[in-house]
Amino acid sequence: MPGLAIRARGVVQGVGFRPTIWHLAKTYHLTGSVWNDQEGVMIHAYGPASVLAEFAEAIPKHLPPLARLDALESAELLGSAPDEFLIVASAGGRAADTVIAADAATCPACLADIADPGNRRYRYPFTNCTHCGPRLSIVRRVPYDRRHTSMAGFAMCPECLSEYQDPADRRFHAQANCCPVCGPRLWLEDGKGLLPGDPIDQAAAAIRAGRIVAIKGLGGFHLACDAANAETVRRLRQRKRRYAKPFALMAGSETMLRRYAECSSLESAALQSPAAPIMVLTAAGAGLAPELAPGDDKLGFLLPYTPLHHLLMAVLNTPIVLTSGNVSDEPQCIDNAAARAELTDIADLWLMHDRDIVNRLDDSVARLVDGEIRLLRRARGYSPQALILPVGFEQADGVLAMGAELKNSFCLIRRGQAIVSQHIGDLENTAAQRDYRQTIDLYRQLHGCTPTRIAIDRHPGYLSSAHGRELAAALPAELNEVQHHHAHLAACLAEHAAPLTGPPVLAAIFDGLGLGDEGSLWGGEFFWGGYRTCRRLAHFEAIALPGGTQAIREPWRNAYAQLAHYFAWPDLIAEYGGLDIVQLLNRKPLATLDAMIAKGLNSPPASSCGRWFDAFAAALGLHAEFADYEGQAAIALETLAGPAFFGERAYPDAWTLAQTGESRVLSWRGLWLAVLTDLRDGTDLARVAARIHHTLIDAASAILSTLATTHPADTVVLSGGVFQNRLLLEGLSAKLRTAGFQVLAPRAYPANDGGLALGQAVIAAAAAAR
Repeated sequence: MPGLAIRARGVVQGVGFRPTIWHLAKTYHLTGSVWNDQEGVMIHAYGPASVLAEFAEAIPKHLPPLARLDALESAELLGSAPDEFLIVASAGGRAADTVIAADAATCPACLADIADPGNRRYRYPFTNCTHCGPRLSIVRRVPYDRRHTSMAGFAMCPECLSEYQDPADRRFHAQANCCPVCGPRLWLEDGKGLLPGDPIDQAAAAIRAGRIVAIKGLGGFHLACDAANAETVRRLRQRKRRYAKPFALMAGSETMLRRYAECSSLESAALQSPAAPIMVLTAAGAGLAPELAPGDDKLGFLLPYTPLHHLLMAVLNTPIVLTSGNVSDEPQCIDNAAARAELTDIADLWLMHDRDIVNRLDDSVARLVDGEIRLLRRARGYSPQALILPVGFEQADGVLAMGAELKNSFCLIRRGQAIVSQHIGDLENTAAQRDYRQTIDLYRQLHGCTPTRIAIDRHPGYLSSAHGRELAAALPAELNEVQHHHAHLAACLAEHAAPLTGPPVLAAIFDGLGLGDEGSLWGGEFFWGGYRTCRRLAHFEAIALPGGTQAIREPWRNAYAQLAHYFAWPDLIAEYGGLDIVQLLNRKPLATLDAMIAKGLNSPPASSCGRWFDAFAAALGLHAEFADYEGQAAIALETLAGPAFFGERAYPDAWTLAQTGESRVLSWRGLWLAVLTDLRDGTDLARVAARIHHTLIDAASAILSTLATTHPADTVVLSGGVFQNRLLLEGLSAKLRTAGFQVLAPRAYPANDGGLALGQAVIAAAAAAR
């Protein structure tokens, strides 16, 4: 009897792939076996040759919901055929080649189970199957078997074991399978101990009463309270020391959500997908606390994604705040004891369970921009899904890219695939640094990767770069230092499957700050290049950051630096002295700032688009004195511009482009004159903000078109954190398409520094492929 050995690679473990193969083999009347190993799934099938061919062709058409097939390889199989088709135990292998699935939101079938009073899992908050539930959050090593997860300590009862062993059951080899008899348990406690009654009902009652509840979720603790209770929301802000940054919200259903936010069909599909991210939506309606997102016209909503969340929201009539369970800027708690200790001054109650969270996973955040769902933070529901790298990278292997200092994630390249970690956070925090190192070790173990090449950012002060140097020396491994903005460009190319040897592209990379050549600070850049080369063709004029990092926190400093660069201060006072921004600046120690700038003392020049936005926001009175979080002033400028945007256009004669050495420099003196004049004339601030956006859009489009005449390219990459601005990305993309360019912008990996590691990794892999 002919036989066929079929190797399946991709997301094929822990997602019901083997029972799907079993069912398919039965349908085709084949015999043989299927099993997990460290390369994926192996299938041995026996039957008539024509039937085997049909069977192999059918596999990609019958994948279970969470599976992703990256490769299907077949070879003739010798030997005698068995009498039946079996699912056999997992086998070891030489190296971990399979991909761990991302944690997935509760599927409809499991929701039906917990809603059915006659079902043994009625109201059980840990119900799951092969189509949903925890994956990365509970795994310790591969193969993905129960003994390698935090479910190892929960022995299955006879009924669960029967499901687990039955290939016809959707819980066949669901590694987190459990029920109220044998699985994790839930309880509610306060500072004194356990509280009586149903934990979910009691927690809901506490939320309705204005209390703050710490909830142990899938990838970490959250802090929850009634989103309609302004006093409680203010109290949470004070306790958490998160004074202005928007809170995420959970609505019990899309119907509830639509009372407070607009939601398109694309946004709805994302909210209800297995990834279930936080979606940044346009606020609409009333009834929620104004302190949820101060000064913003958007709300970040998500829907319940675990049985626990579904059960809780089913007994609440309003959305809840669901923000990370931590003190501001620290990693969220994942351990019960740590949550009791670290959240004791924030939470009133703790809704906890005894299933360990092995790997911390923040909620992912996405926004619909230019017709695409784009990730702003990539974590739960998406990581650690692998990206199959483009043509030319098939042999890429053994690369570890360390990522950035802020919004850190790292990236492994293993056998032609890039695995970007979940969002780690800002490495300025000691706990985040510890988490970063531990997660790198875990990913290396999960994927059997001993790096031979390590990629780091050029910035000598980045802690990620310092750790990369340590690892490179210890392994040893070759070290690649990658320019920050080149990494942004390359990450976008890789995501869009641009081949290694493809033609050069033009790029506008706009962000806050990144180290450029010869120690300079960049952030408003125009490039021409690809994976291997990247040439800077034009840039914003470099203007001082008086006070260094303090200029990021205090936008007035950027406003003054720009104004003092373009104008004589006495002349400006004579012409515009009545403006609020000028009067504010006159109260500042300007002589000290002038001396610092003149002597180059803690006032490095930077071509930053992020600081450009801060300066204009400050000029319009938006968070001029102090920004509570990164990008607050720029977000406020985008929000202000929104209502007037489509009725406005760019200021005329607002910018110039001059050749300076090998590069062209973009000057904004004309724009500042136009803005100051509008402010003096009392022009509506929303119209001024809209005109500022249009001017940047027109300038960038014109510059890229001009550059294309000397550096031919039909594709433009738009990336960097500033392109999270919807008005900018949509406006510039439309103009470039009209001009005949193909526009590429990040989607599955953040445009901000959360996507940087992917770019670092492919640049290092490209260097190795020479």
